[in-house]
Amino acid sequence: MTTNDSSFQVSTDQSQLDIPMIYRFLSEQSSWAVGIPRPVVERAIENSLCFGGYLDGRQVAFARVITDFATFANLVDVFVLPEYRGHGYGKQLVAAVLGHPSLQRLRRFTLATGDAHSLYERFGFTAPSKPETLMERYFPNIYVS
Repeated sequence: MTTNDSSFQVSTDQSQLDIPMIYRFLSEQSSWAVGIPRPVVERAIENSLCFGGYLDGRQVAFARVITDFATFANLVDVFVLPEYRGHGYGKQLVAAVLGHPSLQRLRRFTLATGDAHSLYERFGFTAPSKPETLMERYFPNIYVS
């Protein structure tokens, strides 16, 4: 899948992904995966539906979906490199994710965000309707030694 809105393109072709850039951002700049080992990033990418966002052939954005392609999906690792923010690329990336043919008619599509609620709300994401039914095992500092 490829979309093109102006010069920003989104692709799910994993062979185009800039793995070193994704790893550097996640392990050094993200608020959720600092210290993540490169083999973990590589394994996560291999087992997910990934979306790269590109300007002039250079990857500047990324998103990953964990899914069974039938009932459930979880959107994770969404980012636009800091020097490219403020141009609507995040919105275009999320629109491409939610428009992907394999992610239609899912019963539940989840995500976790600490600071981008307004971005995801415009795409229909809300707080859980029944938060009392949700549980998690969460290890926020698993990659920090």
